[in-house]
Amino acid sequence: MNPLYRVMVRFDIITLFPRMFDSPLQESILHKARQTGLISVALHDLRDYTSDRHRTADDTPYGGGAGMVLKVEPLVTAIESIRSRNNTTRTVLTSPQGEKFTQAAAARLSVFDQVVIVCGRYEGYDERVLDYIDEEISLGDYVLTGGELAAMAIVDSVARQVPGVVGDEDSVAGDSLANGLLKYPQYTRPPEFRGVRVPDVLLSGDHGKIEQWRRSASLERTAARRPDLLDSAQLSDEDRKLLLNYKHRQETE
Repeated sequence: MNPLYRVMVRFDIITLFPRMFDSPLQESILHKARQTGLISVALHDLRDYTSDRHRTADDTPYGGGAGMVLKVEPLVTAIESIRSRNNTTRTVLTSPQGEKFTQAAAARLSVFDQVVIVCGRYEGYDERVLDYIDEEISLGDYVLTGGELAAMAIVDSVARQVPGVVGDEDSVAGDSLANGLLKYPQYTRPPEFRGVRVPDVLLSGDHGKIEQWRRSASLERTAARRPDLLDSAQLSDEDRKLLLNYKHRQETE
């Protein structure tokens, strides 16, 4: 463990398919963050918290209907066994019925010592488990086969917020949505490709003008692709002027 850091966030994931996490956790930034001790990830097989010899974690729904439902007893047993009593803890359930996961939610979860993630599966879960859940989280308005992929996305996004996980912390601060806006366009070598040149301002070396261009480009991209974000973004008077000019150009073109 890097002596400069302590484990900032411990992720405990409750799942029926722990092997689904093997590859993502062994690659790239998440692997390095685990090696250096900045985060830890523990996988818990829900079947290990069952009480019958068949290790039954799901059953048919009362009232009839298709599919299977995750049983309340193993879920609650797992949550109560895993939750820390000495640290700040947040327990979340991946569910298409949850609040949509955002960059702001990732930053909020990163301040907890422990994040317990319960992966939904099949036709859902026994509703009584919600008494032991702090919040439900959805990646978007669609349904996945199970909550494991959503859990991976949550771990990855929250881990980026932990100091030291991303080598250049300015990169995190400049992420798309970090300030409520989409990120400005990025370019690298060569300066020209098939007749398309990198904007001259980015080659000028004038950092003040570059920052102005990036802010303007960020605002314009957000207005074009995700105008809904502008309703909650913190905009200065200069930002509003830039947006008005952009809208005027769009109307006259």
